[in-house]
Amino acid sequence: MGPPRGGALLAPLTAGSYAELATKYPRAGGSSHYATRAFGPFAGFLVGFCMLSAGIVSVGALALGFAGDYLGAFVSLPVVLVVVVFLALLAALNTRGISESLGANRVATLIEVGGLLLVIVLGGIVIGRGEGNLGRLTELGTPENGPVAAVLAGTVLAFYSYVGFETSVNIAEETKDPSRSYPRALFGALIVTGVVYALIGVVASAVVPTEELAGSSAPLALVVEAAGIVPPVVFSAIALIAVANGAPLTGIMSSRLAYGMASDGLLPQVLARVLPGRRTPWVAILVTTALSLLLALTGTIDVLAGTMVSLLLVVFLSVNAAVLVLAPRPAGAPPLPRPGRAPGRGPGLVPASLMTQVEWAVWRLGLPFLVVAAALAALAAWRRRRAGELTGADAA
Repeated sequence: MGPPRGGALLAPLTAGSYAELATKYPRAGGSSHYATRAFGPFAGFLVGFCMLSAGIVSVGALALGFAGDYLGAFVSLPVVLVVVVFLALLAALNTRGISESLGANRVATLIEVGGLLLVIVLGGIVIGRGEGNLGRLTELGTPENGPVAAVLAGTVLAFYSYVGFETSVNIAEETKDPSRSYPRALFGALIVTGVVYALIGVVASAVVPTEELAGSSAPLALVVEAAGIVPPVVFSAIALIAVANGAPLTGIMSSRLAYGMASDGLLPQVLARVLPGRRTPWVAILVTTALSLLLALTGTIDVLAGTMVSLLLVVFLSVNAAVLVLAPRPAGAPPLPRPGRAPGRGPGLVPASLMTQVEWAVWRLGLPFLVVAAALAALAAWRRRRAGELTGADAA
């Protein structure tokens, strides 16, 4: 069981918590809403800010990924220039509106899935020719850390792929009969992605030596090159589309979340300003894009990806803790469908154990986000309490 497959096995525990809470509270807000109901506004703001920060960090990591080896197959440009242009175009698309971003996302997703299937097929051909080394699939860890630590360390980054938990739960209220449709859709998608990731991990590890995979910013292109059937430049084009595909929706999520928190008085009011015609939150878009640019220019892909995962683990831990408080059903209520129940009602150990595998370089970048989140959460809780006291005094 390699690290990505370890993530596929551990992720359903957190997915079970999301499914159970989404069927009980099918409304926008996701983890922030669950934390608020379970533990109060301080926890809700803290979790919401972590999700906002994770989105900003993710866009920065995607910008760096776009400027990597896949783009190098076509043209050699300075990384700084590519990152600046990429984020500027992303901000322009985000400012224009959501419909344009969603249309581009549908096409890019089809191309992305086709590229992953292409890698699986080409890797299978290489293995079938006897040129692969299946023995590498059983190599885990080093004598110093052992296989368990290797799986947990790899699973930390694998959780980067499951940010969709939070994205999907925010639109659960817009589905028909969410208590039935949402758990089935969530676990169905989890199974499909788990199978695809497992197959990708098998063919990549068998075809390309581990050291080469770890040292490349375009590892799947090495699998395509080893097959010698499809020109690597074709897959590089697919990979560029796949990397760029995640940025628009993540950028929209970050800017709209910042706009929503500003509208609620939790962030500076200037972030709530919108364009007169298109009604897009242009200030929030500019600020979140600028922060992503700063992170991209001062960080590396592995550190940014790890930082995002550390923030997501805080979010996932809050959801797994909230399910213990909110999951009990009212007397006489029908039980939830089995796919929508959190396994064992004790999945909180999963993100808690994974936090121990996050390196100090990652925490060094992620901790400031948590400190700022805690300070703003305390301020928001104080202002809410103060407003309640003034309202009570006026009523008296």
